[in-house]
Amino acid sequence: MNLFSTKGWEDYELIDSGNGMRLERYGKYVISRPDPQAIWKPSFPHEWENSTAVFANDKWEKQHNFPEKWELGYKGLKFYARLTPFKHTGIFPEQSLNWDFIEEKIVKTHNQPKVLNLFAYTGIASLVAAKNGALVTHLDASKPSIAWAKENQGLSGLSEKPIRYILDDALAFTAREIRRGNVYDAIIMDPPVYGHGPNSEVWDFEESFPLLLQNCSRLLSKSPLFVLANAYAVSASSLMLNNLFEDYFGNRNIEYGELCLSQRNGRLLSTGIFARFS
Repeated sequence: MNLFSTKGWEDYELIDSGNGMRLERYGKYVISRPDPQAIWKPSFPHEWENSTAVFANDKWEKQHNFPEKWELGYKGLKFYARLTPFKHTGIFPEQSLNWDFIEEKIVKTHNQPKVLNLFAYTGIASLVAAKNGALVTHLDASKPSIAWAKENQGLSGLSEKPIRYILDDALAFTAREIRRGNVYDAIIMDPPVYGHGPNSEVWDFEESFPLLLQNCSRLLSKSPLFVLANAYAVSASSLMLNNLFEDYFGNRNIEYGELCLSQRNGRLLSTGIFARFS
């Protein structure tokens, strides 16, 4: 099993986990939210008393002065965190491992690579790519998510960087790009288990993801920089992603495994699976 773990950075820390919850610090705010797999005992029970916001009974319970949004940063980038109705904050700290991977691959090229970011959400991966010289196409099916991503671009001082925002269904868009003859040097994907496009298109991971990979294999340039896919809450291991990558991208140097966060005592919390090649 390949475990890729991060301890976070200055603005983020996984403090503890257990009893079906995780305790995290985002900037100066400490939040507690559900994590069904964390069925072990907490390591630091007294730390939970410092929570400034708790997700319980399908809603956030927070201190009266808790902000609607607040600023965080990573390696010169800035972005907003929010408490969403879906228990998330708009930021997935374990993805810093992939942000570093994206940066490393792009800075090594002397050209301006074209990067397609699918299911791009609040756009931190798009910012990493654009900051390091890429021409980015950022696609999401949610207007609020795209607006959030644009906020983050402005906050990071990257408004002049070439990021094209597309509100569309990933399968429909990639099929049209094939017909147009467009290609990309790198593709990032972060698909949900279930979802809907802006025109009520249905996304079902098990049925739709292989079709998307097939489209993406036809959108790659002759010498691609990388392809990166993440998956959350799917009932499969990272071997599934590896096998699909082999099917659609051939026998390349594929890395795959679990993305993990490391809490204060070194205990790992798995957050999702990924596969990537370069």
